[in-house]
Amino acid sequence: MIALIQRVRHAKVEVADEVVGQIDGGLLVLLGVEQGDDDAKLKKLADKVMKYRIFADADDKMNLNVRQAGGSLLVVSQFTLAADTERGLRPSFSCAAHPSDAQRMYDKFVAYCRSTDMGVATGQFGADMQVSLQNDGPVTFSLKV
Repeated sequence: MIALIQRVRHAKVEVADEVVGQIDGGLLVLLGVEQGDDDAKLKKLADKVMKYRIFADADDKMNLNVRQAGGSLLVVSQFTLAADTERGLRPSFSCAAHPSDAQRMYDKFVAYCRSTDMGVATGQFGADMQVSLQNDGPVTFSLKV
């Protein structure tokens, strides 16, 4: 399971010119699900995303997590994160979870984050989405469990 997280000032997801999810500040989480991912990996990654200290404290040091900074999550499914790009000039998606498994894990990831009283907005699984954001920093990390 892979999360590409970006610290954002604001972000939104549109499907067919309609906003389906947006946040004013926090983390844009692009989530990729791989074959063999399970609930233990999901919980570990979700906890890491929510506790990752990449927001500035009073001394301008990255010491605060998204909750401490007063932010929210915008979680967007992105199967391309599971691509194998080591060979050739075309990515292979053989490591990506089957779409039905990926959607189940995506939904569980979102539900788990919400169960911690974290503000969570989402994209629309499997849709052609347009994601707009203002990356703050820019600060971007790839987390994998």
